[in-house]
Amino acid sequence: MRRILLINPNLMKPVVAPLALDYIAASLGDKGYEVDILDLVFSEDIKGDIARYFRGQEVEAVGITIRNIDDAYYASQQSFIPWIKEVVGYIKEVTDTPIILGGCGFSLIPEVIMDYCEVDWGIKGEGELSLPLFLEALNEGRDLTSVPNLVSREGEVFVRNKCEFLDLDKLSSSRRTTVDSGRYFREGGQGSIETKRGCEKRCIYCADPVSKGRKYRLRSPIKVVEEFRHLLEMGIDRFHLCDSEFNLPEEHARDVCEEIIRSGLGDRIRWYTYASPRPFSEKLASLMKKAGCVGIDFGVDSGSDKILRNLGRDFTISDIRRTTSICREYDIIFMFDLLLGGPGETEETLRDSIELMKALDPHRVGVSAGVRIYPGTPLAKMVQREGVSGDNKSLFGKVEGNDDLLWPIFYISPELGGEMESYLAELIGEDERFFFAAREETDRNYNYNDNRVLVEAIERGYRGAYWDILRRLQEKLPPD
Repeated sequence: MRRILLINPNLMKPVVAPLALDYIAASLGDKGYEVDILDLVFSEDIKGDIARYFRGQEVEAVGITIRNIDDAYYASQQSFIPWIKEVVGYIKEVTDTPIILGGCGFSLIPEVIMDYCEVDWGIKGEGELSLPLFLEALNEGRDLTSVPNLVSREGEVFVRNKCEFLDLDKLSSSRRTTVDSGRYFREGGQGSIETKRGCEKRCIYCADPVSKGRKYRLRSPIKVVEEFRHLLEMGIDRFHLCDSEFNLPEEHARDVCEEIIRSGLGDRIRWYTYASPRPFSEKLASLMKKAGCVGIDFGVDSGSDKILRNLGRDFTISDIRRTTSICREYDIIFMFDLLLGGPGETEETLRDSIELMKALDPHRVGVSAGVRIYPGTPLAKMVQREGVSGDNKSLFGKVEGNDDLLWPIFYISPELGGEMESYLAELIGEDERFFFAAREETDRNYNYNDNRVLVEAIERGYRGAYWDILRRLQEKLPPD
């Protein structure tokens, strides 16, 4: 039996299940591979566990997923790439087995990450399709140029093969049996499912279209419900959908909800999701409620129509107000996420955003100060045209020697400069509805990377979206 090792190097806590590895393992299993998972977040001796694994097993290849390249948080600016290089080094010390990098974070800037980590192979895009084809071609000594999405090192240069995206209805088993989903639920507080991939919107900062494609690719609602059912059988009954925005397109979101309701699962599961303020109809809200949705995180970004246009958003303040009314009518807990500091932002537009949030009174407001500039996005292209250097007064973070944007770098409108955080703190005050850039462990800390407040709450039985767990802690509500 041919054997493959897949490694999840993500050490963030609360723990987040590596959804992609479950799907990839199923795809490899269909091709006759035995798949092992090494989950480093559960290891107390990572280097030792890697060495012990290879003393007991021979594998054909090692796949490492890179879900995020950093924590995307201005207050901490922690890159994960040096850790990935360290893991690669541990593997190379004990085996010369081929190493393949992949994942959403990797797909943003594959050649730069491969070069830094000293790896020869990578998959930009979906591993379910490309990894089995790569392994087959490598094993048989065939030409690798026909393997879609493969990135390879040839001497001093990197070569990208043609890009292909999956028909998601051809994904393998939805049973999710390779990753220890039960443990992730116990220690992470939520299960995960995706109903589609890709995004057709033109937000200037968003990395999803870069890594997942610029067209919606929809999963069959029947297959989505099958996956819910299998996870429920494992004891997982709280979920967060991995879609960037569940209601785009709205017709598919309705179809998923209707299938959940038909299946009878709407009374047995509880789920949260991200969504856009538009389109968000009363019909969709009603279906989501009946299907078990208990919380929605809307990416509203700003309380200024001018800034929304600058960010490439296609909704207005009027849409945000209407969405607020619909959520109240259908008794859905909701959060608004702000992304502040983008092109054209001023003290006046910041004040408009905070005042609008206070007036609309969502259950919680997430405040991200500074816009992480991801490679391949329109914002990145704009900044690179202007020049990535200390002379560019809109850039904060690791600026020098970071032309390819591998290291955390943030855009803050030059009209605000380095005073934005203090001005926002003044506007927000002690209002507990706002999760702001806390640098210490509090129940207003919106950074989910090594968040001890959340870890301890989940140990005490809290389940659900992390923002809602924080809300319940603040309001002294017990675990449900």
